[in-house]
Amino acid sequence: MSNAQEIGRSKNADLIAPTPQNTPLSNAPLTREALSRPTVGTIGEEEEGTAQDVAAALQGNPGLAGMIQDKLSGLVGRSSGYIESLPAHIRRRVEGLKGVQVEHHKVEAEFQKEILELEKKYAQRYRPLYERRAAIIQGVNEPTEDEVIAGEASDDKDEDEDEEKVSFVKVEVPADGVKGIPEFWLTALKNHVALSELITERDEEALRSLVDIRMSYLTEQAGFKLEFQFDPSKNDYFTNEILTKSYYYQDEVGYSGDLVYDHAEGCKIDWKDEKDLTHKIETKKQRNKNTNQTRTVKRSVPVDSFFNFFSPPKPPKDGELEDEEADLDELDERLELDYQIGEDLKDRIIPHAVDFFTGKALQYEDMDDLDDGDFEDDDDEDEDDEDDEPSSSRRHQLGASAGSNMAGSQDPQECKQQ
Repeated sequence: MSNAQEIGRSKNADLIAPTPQNTPLSNAPLTREALSRPTVGTIGEEEEGTAQDVAAALQGNPGLAGMIQDKLSGLVGRSSGYIESLPAHIRRRVEGLKGVQVEHHKVEAEFQKEILELEKKYAQRYRPLYERRAAIIQGVNEPTEDEVIAGEASDDKDEDEDEEKVSFVKVEVPADGVKGIPEFWLTALKNHVALSELITERDEEALRSLVDIRMSYLTEQAGFKLEFQFDPSKNDYFTNEILTKSYYYQDEVGYSGDLVYDHAEGCKIDWKDEKDLTHKIETKKQRNKNTNQTRTVKRSVPVDSFFNFFSPPKPPKDGELEDEEADLDELDERLELDYQIGEDLKDRIIPHAVDFFTGKALQYEDMDDLDDGDFEDDDDEDEDDEDDEPSSSRRHQLGASAGSNMAGSQDPQECKQQ
């Protein structure tokens, strides 16, 4: 695995693409557009029973299942010799097409760089709006009547015409009332599907002191930085006022014409005594075999936490995890999830924070992103309660494993102290 990761690509993407005579890469992601898929006839009862028997046999023999999977994986992307069998003058034309594609790739690179510069330009125009939003959230200023009128007007088309509309334009602000909007960012983050699975109950106490999330583009290298600002007077867990995380891109665009994710860098969190949310203290008694004396040993154990987000997974260096395919697959998933959450914070949560706070943004969640496994049949209501518990696989991908296994593989940036 290279040190770069193009999110959305299979790690087999560099292999030979399938032709009608090649082994099809059936698990390749289709990201550009939805393609029609051949229909499959309904399985009869007899065939269904045979399939179930085979599945049961494989389930009872993990070794056999693993061997079959390894064999199938070895066939993915392997050439059948079709291209190599073409006449020399036709293969020359194929090579010529590759040369045309090289020029196309150069234009794509220029296109992406111009888009990035345009994003930076408009980021400067967004900045005063985000500063105004932060002032209202933190209680520094109150919204003007014009702002309230515009906000109410934006909701008119979504409301039921029969419902009586209530206006808040002339509402008086009590002198001893709560300032700002309490727990604004905690609520907004919990209304994001992926982030809600990373935030534990212990994390919520610390995130209540989160007063702003900002994004800025990097200057020395293509990428962006996220800043999480906390109110030190309300934060009992760490001394940092600002936690940062930066995402870096490669200089060249990827095969699909998009920017290629390279790596992410978090920062060191200065936890107060016994307040580290990414670890817990386990107490264990040990007995000496010779003297029969006992002693109490305490050790720090990594746990799931949103704050593992600031200790991101890192692609392995050359030679690491060479023969551990399962570990590579897990790391790929963690890298992709970590990058996707960063992109969602940059492109969705920060620009539309009020919609995530109110829950309106959930109306626009892409249902195609949900796996079939996220849905259950209505007929399964009589199953055991334990089957109804939500899966924590996504939390673990950026949870304890990210914080413990990968944190030591990078040099975290120092978070800001103010």
